[in-house]
Amino acid sequence: MSFLTVKNINKSFGSTEVLRGIDLAINKGEVVAIIGSSGSGKTTLLRCLNFLEIADIGEISVDGEVIFASDGTRAFSDRELREKRSRFGLVFQSFNLFPQYTAFENLTLAPKLKLEERVKKEHLAAAERKAELARITARAADLLEQVGLSEKRDFYPCQLSGGQQQRVAIARALMLSPDILCFDEPTSALDPELTGEVLRVIRSLKNSERTMIIVTHEMEFARNVADHVIFMADGVIEEEGTPDEVFGNPKSEKTKAFLAVDKG
Repeated sequence: MSFLTVKNINKSFGSTEVLRGIDLAINKGEVVAIIGSSGSGKTTLLRCLNFLEIADIGEISVDGEVIFASDGTRAFSDRELREKRSRFGLVFQSFNLFPQYTAFENLTLAPKLKLEERVKKEHLAAAERKAELARITARAADLLEQVGLSEKRDFYPCQLSGGQQQRVAIARALMLSPDILCFDEPTSALDPELTGEVLRVIRSLKNSERTMIIVTHEMEFARNVADHVIFMADGVIEEEGTPDEVFGNPKSEKTKAFLAVDKG
């Protein structure tokens, strides 16, 4: 059974159809790259998976559990949306770090807020709260080390390069141990010389337990790192397959045209 299953996801903004019946299935530990021209629906699909946008209709299941099913008539409460979003981590193309907090504080903010909700709801004892805070602190330190930024933990975003900010954003997305880690054009806001450091970190995250979806314009990275490649055009999945199939022997004329332009 697929770890992530998406069925018939549709999303319109006014009279503009952006997603038109998206179906996909992703296995646990799989790295999926989504490629396509601007306006093809890549980012909107990612935002629907993360519940930053609510699909008009469709169904989303994670690990056999249906977390979203809508015919367009039901609204979700803020609490429901927070719970659904916790299944996914998202790294934005523009970093979206909180400028008033240090790198370390950017990582610990959400877990601490979640802990305070638990304290109120479950009436956690002081000792249990202290132990959980220590766990949060230790995990943040470990993740900053993992992305090579231990020495920058007390720096503010304005004191970091774009590549360093994106690495902090990746560590922050990992803090709550999401089921699926998503990247939305993680290098598009970076200068070419900074792109490599971020791609190396993403490559290092690949393992049999971590499922990742990467919207990217870095074709070579997609070809070398992804297990499965999806090409989107005009709000639909035009073609998908292994990197060798999509890049080496594309079937769709739209895919061929896109890849020819990219090479050109």
